[in-house]
Amino acid sequence: MPFEGWALPPGFSLREEEKAVLDGGGSPVLEFPYLTEDRFRALVDRLRSSRDLLAEVPVGRILMAVDRVARRLLDPGDDIRRRALESVGMHAGYTAPMAEAVLDGMARDWTRPPLEALLHAEFRDPAVLDRMMPNRSGGEVRALGLPLTFHLGAGTVPGVAVTSMIRALLVKSAVLLKPGRGDVPLSVLFARGFQEVDPELGCSVAVAYWPRALGDETQAAIAMADLVVVYGGNETVEWVRSRAPAGVNLVEYAHRIGVGLVGTAALGGGQGTQSGSTSLGEGGTSREVVMAAARSVALFDQRGCVSPQVFFVEEGGRVGPEEWAELLAEALDGFEEELPSGPLGPEDGASLQQLRGAAEVNESMGRGRVFHGGAYAPWTVLFEPGGHMQPSCLHRTVRVIPVQNLTDVLPELGAWATHLQTVGVAGLGPHREEVLAGLIGLGVTRVTGMEGVPWPPPWWHHDGTGPLQALVRWTDVEGI
Repeated sequence: MPFEGWALPPGFSLREEEKAVLDGGGSPVLEFPYLTEDRFRALVDRLRSSRDLLAEVPVGRILMAVDRVARRLLDPGDDIRRRALESVGMHAGYTAPMAEAVLDGMARDWTRPPLEALLHAEFRDPAVLDRMMPNRSGGEVRALGLPLTFHLGAGTVPGVAVTSMIRALLVKSAVLLKPGRGDVPLSVLFARGFQEVDPELGCSVAVAYWPRALGDETQAAIAMADLVVVYGGNETVEWVRSRAPAGVNLVEYAHRIGVGLVGTAALGGGQGTQSGSTSLGEGGTSREVVMAAARSVALFDQRGCVSPQVFFVEEGGRVGPEEWAELLAEALDGFEEELPSGPLGPEDGASLQQLRGAAEVNESMGRGRVFHGGAYAPWTVLFEPGGHMQPSCLHRTVRVIPVQNLTDVLPELGAWATHLQTVGVAGLGPHREEVLAGLIGLGVTRVTGMEGVPWPPPWWHHDGTGPLQALVRWTDVEGI
């Protein structure tokens, strides 16, 4: 049975001739809408007309509707959760335990308390989204999302597109969302749930998937929107940027790389504590840190922009970098029971085998070591003395590079500065301030303890900007 890849506003129904089927390439069968130019414009006009209502309702009503859908997704007895668990893993290529872990982590951040924290982090008083408010200079000010926001999702991690949709709704912008292939089910199910719990507000949301080959639809959506939010690789972002007309704002979330830094204070030696804490800059036991690091690699099968691909481990601790790499391998092997990895496609499998083969040759020549899950699991840990920062082939593949001092890592990271986003750290000890200053100077937008790596809080400055501030337009009223 094909999954219907759309959630359209109430009253806008697809005709039978407007439904097409995407089948092939080993992916699950997906049905998608195929609209004429006139019908596509009618859909956009429907969304724009709904924005007047959206702008007038209290933001608290939007919060309540989003919260109700999120709690349905967390409720084991709710049909929407059952359907999500059945479809999310299948379409994203995740195993059932991984799909459940991702759904739970995402849906928790869509409940009211985290979203209220986001609103208060972004706005001194979120009531500025509801009405004119006094500003500091004696006039008045109002913040409001642009009338129509088009969201172009990447599909690598299910739920990211929903988060983007929710952000726009909170600032009262109507939403047209094209999710990536792997994120279609959760995007559709959330939007339909939102339309069920509040049909009036649901008129301001449309989710529609279409294949990449249908580039005209994407180009039309870009041209008709007031703001475009794009997630994806550099080529996708550049493609969108080249087609966005003057006056259409663009928010870009491009390719990013996660990195881990482990100092001696988290390796049973050097200067630092052994308090058992893994918070930023503190020690934590080697076992705690390595388990948190392994989980950050295993979650999302390393597809997330936050997922670490390289760990730099400081020498001089009771646990040396080579032993730490071995412990990381053991932990990743253990996670195959808790969060089994998804299947590899032929190209990914070939790349992994090539990488492992080259690493085994190096190991035979005394240049590092390689640990991996053999034929049954893709996880791979490369211990590379003298190695350099470079992306892995994903699917739980990481490099562990020993360094004399964590401050030595900063020049190494400099070449990748434009791609760095999340850096997980543990045991920085006396180098904490120097390392943080260096990372900030490189433009790293998120530094967190190792346990926090996979789940950024809703209020984080996504790629260095306020996620809601990037979506609003401010109106100042002066002297009247």
